[in-house]
Amino acid sequence: MRRSLGYRRAALLASLLVGVLLAACGGGGASEGEEAVGSAGGGEGEGRVAVVTTVAPLRSIIENVAGDRARVTALVPEGANSHTFEPPPSAAELLAEADLIVLNGLQLELPTLELARANADEERLLLLGDRTIRSDEYVFDFSFPESDGNPNPHLWTSPALSVRYADLVREGLSDADPAGALYYADNFERFRAQLEALDVMIAKTTATIPVGNRKLLTYHDSFPFFGPRYGLEIIGAIQPSDFSEPSPREVASLVEQIREAGVPAIFGSEVFPSEVLDVIAAEVGAVQVSTLRDDDLPGEPGDAENTLVAMLVENVRTMTLALGGDASALEGFAVGDTWRGFAQFQAEEG
Repeated sequence: MRRSLGYRRAALLASLLVGVLLAACGGGGASEGEEAVGSAGGGEGEGRVAVVTTVAPLRSIIENVAGDRARVTALVPEGANSHTFEPPPSAAELLAEADLIVLNGLQLELPTLELARANADEERLLLLGDRTIRSDEYVFDFSFPESDGNPNPHLWTSPALSVRYADLVREGLSDADPAGALYYADNFERFRAQLEALDVMIAKTTATIPVGNRKLLTYHDSFPFFGPRYGLEIIGAIQPSDFSEPSPREVASLVEQIREAGVPAIFGSEVFPSEVLDVIAAEVGAVQVSTLRDDDLPGEPGDAENTLVAMLVENVRTMTLALGGDASALEGFAVGDTWRGFAQFQAEEG
């Protein structure tokens, strides 16, 4: 919306050149991600802000703030490994034409970030995580060791940090589309209220878990910004930083750690299925639950429950019940999108 026609042509030419190079390097055939490009957001985008993002939780945050004033495209297919995802050649043109590119940052989407910087000016690029926590607040753990230099990027699993993400999105959208600034602000306030209510409900729910059971051992280190806020100790993760299966020595160490902690349940991931979890659970006599999600939302895009909030509610319910708590406080919590149409907003404001 803010660029000259000459710039758009130059950006498009650059994107096509990058696309050709990527296609030459990647060989023939569509990649897993190619099917997803352009699939999110739905409908015609004429006159709307074009926003490109990566993982589904970010899409959900953007949609709640942008409402019907933007067309949001998520590049990473739900259920894919966002840490190793390579954007398809067709993503170059989308990035070149986007009014706003929203990435998590914190080294999560390096191939997409490189492609975005090759096809768009820096002012259209918004790295949420980098603007939410300082370097002295980085978390390094088993899946994200400090020796690799990549901090844990899963900030969106904390409702409080998701509020900050949403506010940054509001700023980015308002810069790209000043005429919609009041609308974005109104939608942000609605979404913030939902996230703050969820924060209260999560605290109430996790408080029902017996104190000795308030420990999380997960397959992938996805909850370091979630657990401590609600008194849940992160005692470890199973998946090494290279996304391989743990070695026999690492498995033996985990078994000893779990026995010492006395946890009744260990948690797997829908995105990272692993037979090692079954072995560990059988060895220590713990329940193994493999339905936690960190960037794969419930349902399908367009479904009422395909939201960040719905994912968090399901995760908390799963954790709480497996660890011996009572999840009834979450019953009936509204998990759908909170935005209202711009025409309705104009009528009410007028």
